[in-house]
Amino acid sequence: MPDEISEFRRVMQQQGLHAALQYLNRRTPHRYTGVFRFDGEMLRNEALFDRLQPALEQGGDAPMAVTYCSLVGQQQAPLEIIDATTDARVRGLIDTAVVSYCGVLIRDAQGQPFGTLCHYDMQRCQERTTDQPLLEAAATLFYEQLQGGLFGKKTNSAL
Repeated sequence: MPDEISEFRRVMQQQGLHAALQYLNRRTPHRYTGVFRFDGEMLRNEALFDRLQPALEQGGDAPMAVTYCSLVGQQQAPLEIIDATTDARVRGLIDTAVVSYCGVLIRDAQGQPFGTLCHYDMQRCQERTTDQPLLEAAATLFYEQLQGGLFGKKTNSAL
């Protein structure tokens, strides 16, 4: 895993945030890979890679109550859902079109929940727990980049 983390860091530093999300997305069957920030009752999309629309760099915001990211924040632990329609942990808990989700917590400099880094899809996707260490390392690097001002506010577009 250290090689993947080094490669990810290199991609982020040399090619930028969007390329770093694309790098992570290539390792998963999920359509989307994104960085989201907790903002009260809203989940703000800071950056997004969409496999079917690679030029799209940011998605829409969503009410916290309809996101699996909210569960990652509440539990302060990674969450992987292969199929939300059959997963007893989440079935009926969150009203969303997202079927498969894999997310990790992004913490701020004081260790408090800041947001999430996640893969998600409206279709069922296979389990990817082997990428969990890379996602967790990447979450820390994304927060460092956020603090460095690489995330700019853009006009939100639909997910």
